[in-house]
Amino acid sequence: MQTRRLGNSDLQISRLGLGAWAIGGGKWQFGWGSQDDRDSIAAIHKALELGVNWIDTAAVYGLGHSEEVVARALKDWPGLRPYVFTKCGMVWNENREVDLCVGASSLRKECEASLRRLCVETIDLYQIHWPSSTLTETEDGWSTLADLRQEGKIRWMGASNFSRQEVQRAAAIAPVTSLQPPYSLIRREIESEQLSFCQAQGIGVIVYSPMASGLLSGAMTRERAAALDPEDWRSRNPDFRDPKLSHHLALADRLAVVAQRRGCPVGQVAIAWTLRTAAVTGAIAGARTAAQVEQIAGAADLVLSTDEVSEIEGPL
Repeated sequence: MQTRRLGNSDLQISRLGLGAWAIGGGKWQFGWGSQDDRDSIAAIHKALELGVNWIDTAAVYGLGHSEEVVARALKDWPGLRPYVFTKCGMVWNENREVDLCVGASSLRKECEASLRRLCVETIDLYQIHWPSSTLTETEDGWSTLADLRQEGKIRWMGASNFSRQEVQRAAAIAPVTSLQPPYSLIRREIESEQLSFCQAQGIGVIVYSPMASGLLSGAMTRERAAALDPEDWRSRNPDFRDPKLSHHLALADRLAVVAQRRGCPVGQVAIAWTLRTAAVTGAIAGARTAAQVEQIAGAADLVLSTDEVSEIEGPL
């Protein structure tokens, strides 16, 4: 699998990374429903077998459980250890209610907890999950990450879901290695500013939800959307209900035409579309089973032609 350097770091990452949101399981407000840890570990191992060399997780996924599962999977992995990226700034209380917090003391506690759950001494890429509602608080959080890096607890610093202005303000304090925004055929907002800015500044971009949480995977149907587990956050998301659902499934049908011609799964085309631009370093694709990993792994080497991109992006 091809690799590219991530921003200003020394990390050479595969074009595809494994997202560990869903493997955190359910029982929290942004969970994906029940998940067998054995399936999760098998998915991680399969991704590594196929050349994926980084895993993206977060403390809040499964309220700590995703990080623990990643650690268990890597403990048993006999090959080269992959890079592990995680995130901070989303905390939960005893009632499992999630809130944002980028205060210095909170981020320090989160970092220590993530180091413990991941069973590592240093986190390869530590990212603020969401910016604060105020720039000042976001800057304070970024300063805390810079201190943690000086102390050797994290290697590189990343921003997730930051606007261009927030990235600029953070970079004035300490270098930004990467930005992690949502990006798919359904969500293209970063094309207006963030992509060109990050490319000009040498900031890596690792996009998440390239298959739009399953809407562009080729496996989502109207019936499946209606039958989603109540513990699955998607069951409460307007994107999975009409009128939006019909539009999204029409886009998936368009991807399916290209996929059929190429002889590959629809999800691969959805991911490859996000990788078509040089500004995107890599794409994070979630998977819950080894079979799902096998379905998407080929996206890293799938290059869409100019005509195929035009076909995919044309008016519905």
